[in-house]
Amino acid sequence: MTKATTAVHETAVPTSVARAEAARYALLRRLAPSMRHHLVVNLQPIGMIYEVMDRRLRAAEPDLASVHDSAQKINGFARAALASCLDVVTWLAPEENATTVVADGVRECVGLLATSLGFRGYAVRNECGEPAGQVRRPAMRNVLTAALIHCTDENPPPADLVLTASAEPTGLRLTLVMRKTDGNQGFANEAGYRKLDWGDVQALAQAESVRVERDAQALHMVLPWVGASGQP
Repeated sequence: MTKATTAVHETAVPTSVARAEAARYALLRRLAPSMRHHLVVNLQPIGMIYEVMDRRLRAAEPDLASVHDSAQKINGFARAALASCLDVVTWLAPEENATTVVADGVRECVGLLATSLGFRGYAVRNECGEPAGQVRRPAMRNVLTAALIHCTDENPPPADLVLTASAEPTGLRLTLVMRKTDGNQGFANEAGYRKLDWGDVQALAQAESVRVERDAQALHMVLPWVGASGQP
């Protein structure tokens, strides 16, 4: 074996790692429109409040109390926007030790995708409740969002995505069921990148130590508990 061959062999990325990285990139590309919407939610009101405040300041006798109230609102929205920006960065560079309680983690993922999925003709029904325990936040984010997108890529609208949760000794079981409906067909196509297939979901799950399986009725995810607090 030559030195060049040895160098290539030593620096080669394992297939499973490369597959997970490719799946993560595809997921982030698909999440980008939802992230953009999430970021501007707190920025849009600032311009409107500024216009109102500017008109009040131009009055012959400005109502300084109202102006002060508007300034406080701008400050509040700016702080919220900054917090959103910093939080979105953690999707790109995950905090490996970050954890989340089940209800918060599910709400975050469902809330991020609800608008874009609604435009495409899908409604997400969060029926998880509040199981006790914590799981790794990056695992919840990557696997649950990938599963939601994958199910909508494989099944045409209109449909409901029903998400339920149960506590097991070894982890949190999330079950995702697709139910066809007679509702709105949707009016927007997912833009920007390729579909997420089952292999993508499996690769992300393996990288996050999450067990995934599917059958004709549902897709199942089991996320390991963090610490003893997750014991049912």
